[in-house]
Amino acid sequence: MTLTIRPATDSDLDAAVDLLRMAGLPVDDLSADRLALVAEKEQIFQGVIGLEVFDELALLRSLVVSEDARGAGIGLALVTAIETACLADGVGELWLLTIDADSFFQKLGYVTRERYDAPAAIRSTAEFSGLCPGDAVLMSKEL
Repeated sequence: MTLTIRPATDSDLDAAVDLLRMAGLPVDDLSADRLALVAEKEQIFQGVIGLEVFDELALLRSLVVSEDARGAGIGLALVTAIETACLADGVGELWLLTIDADSFFQKLGYVTRERYDAPAAIRSTAEFSGLCPGDAVLMSKEL
């Protein structure tokens, strides 16, 4: 089966919310315009990644892969695709918050940062200011 990564559409929102809820990730402020890419195999929804863009930096969010598809490289494929898209759009730095995926992101070149290091645009997001717990790990990567 071939993995397809495609731009997310409005019709992907319900499937993304379901997958994020099952993984215990925040969905309170999620909207279709914050979904960026979807991974599918044989037209079956396998994963999603979201993005909030602020000029030359962005907040990577809502990365989740369905439980039965984990370990197959789908998360890596989604992150690689979003980084490529960000570079093409002039985004030079990605930020993220994670509760339990910091080792995954470290392998991809993301660096742990102190919360006070976050740029104002990142600090102003709902994810930073309230949706993610205060002990979530803040990370960034220059592209």
